[in-house]
Amino acid sequence: MTQEIPQTTLVKPMLPRGFADRNAADVAGTNKMLAEIGRVYALYGFAALETPFIETTQALGKFLPDTDRPNAGVFSFQDDDEQWLSLRYDLTAPLARHVAENFDAIPKPYRTWRAGYVFRNEKPGPGRFRQFMQCDADTIGSASLAADAEICMMAADTLEALGIKRGDYVIKVNNRKVLDGVLEAADLGGDDKAATRLIVLRAIDKLDRLGLPGVRQLLGAGRKDDSGDFTKGAGLAPDQIEKVVDFLGGSTSALVGNDGLAELAEIAGLLQAAGYGEDRVRIDTSVVRGLEYYTGPVFEAELTFEVKGEDGKPVRFGSVGGGGRYDGLVGRFRAESLPATGFSIGVSRLYAALRAIGSPLVNAAKMAGPVVVLVMDRDQIASYQALVATLRQAGIAAEMYLGAAGMNAQLKYADKRGSQCAVIQGSNERSAGEVVIKDLILGASLSGATKDRADYLELKQKAQFAVKTPAMVEAVQQVLARHK
Repeated sequence: MTQEIPQTTLVKPMLPRGFADRNAADVAGTNKMLAEIGRVYALYGFAALETPFIETTQALGKFLPDTDRPNAGVFSFQDDDEQWLSLRYDLTAPLARHVAENFDAIPKPYRTWRAGYVFRNEKPGPGRFRQFMQCDADTIGSASLAADAEICMMAADTLEALGIKRGDYVIKVNNRKVLDGVLEAADLGGDDKAATRLIVLRAIDKLDRLGLPGVRQLLGAGRKDDSGDFTKGAGLAPDQIEKVVDFLGGSTSALVGNDGLAELAEIAGLLQAAGYGEDRVRIDTSVVRGLEYYTGPVFEAELTFEVKGEDGKPVRFGSVGGGGRYDGLVGRFRAESLPATGFSIGVSRLYAALRAIGSPLVNAAKMAGPVVVLVMDRDQIASYQALVATLRQAGIAAEMYLGAAGMNAQLKYADKRGSQCAVIQGSNERSAGEVVIKDLILGASLSGATKDRADYLELKQKAQFAVKTPAMVEAVQQVLARHK
């Protein structure tokens, strides 16, 4: 008997803004996607690693605000020792801490990949969450540009392994040294202007979303979005803004002799030698990664195809991942610098893209629910449990109905579970040593089936039939194979 809870104690069921639940299909699809990513990464010699959700706030780095309560941008709290801890902002800073802490034990170069949730204490919005999943791959301890080229090759191979066709994506490569040259030409060099440079980088990183007019506003006084919220800009002078905007428009006149251009040429040669043409990976000097710790080549994985949105208008997913070289980050923990390069996939965005193109890897329609064993006689629960156990021992996902409803409601329950098959045994079947196998997919299609009576009866017989109990497993397997 259900106890009624007094009205005054009820809590409104509501998620905090910026967070989301995931259903069984999304969980299963994401796991399949990550397994395929991990398979490709393993082909390149990258080993899996898992780091905790929580790090010391100090370990997360200089990119966090220096305040008494460091919770702007990150979720932070103090433990019993009054030490500040934070939920990880990304997967790179924890990797740098792990490498420094285990420096003598790990092989170098160190090739590793990680997948997990990260947390941002920022204003949520459409498609912008406070908790989301990333999947990173990094090579630590190699200064060779071949490491950067390999990351780009692996990103291309990964997208194709997930079902994205060649021509529907591109891996774009630039170099932070190229951008640094532009910033210096705009009189934004030097440690005293580091904060301004970071604002400029974040503004440039919004080029795809806001276009040149929006970036121009963020380089100046600031920009008000459609909701009325105002984002303070970098406060650059008009001539500084023009130098940055000219570069974003394709001009490299201020970059004669820039080391970044030479490095891009070397990466292009490595890609060509490995058979990765510009249809898969190409040099693009408009690419910018917003985080300041990048020190060399930077990468962006962009999906180029369009799908129809809910309003029928074309939608492009755009960037689903990016990364670059960050030679100084591990050096925060050790006296010597350690070169590193890596790439991060936005798991949720890539998953949504795979759903949009109907990838069988994550297609919810392909994820069948368990076989449901109906309970017709409440005093025979042990018999039904034995049937379920037999199915499970044969490797078939199965469950016994645990509610109190009748037969029709139980079949509706099986439909909601996405089940393809149900097993029914009433007292008559039990006496005869039989079970009834119901193909729920065929059963649902009978109403629109052929008008030919012979064909209809044949379909009906396939949709529901009796077998001896020892033959139950084989019969269920045949039904499941029919819809595999």
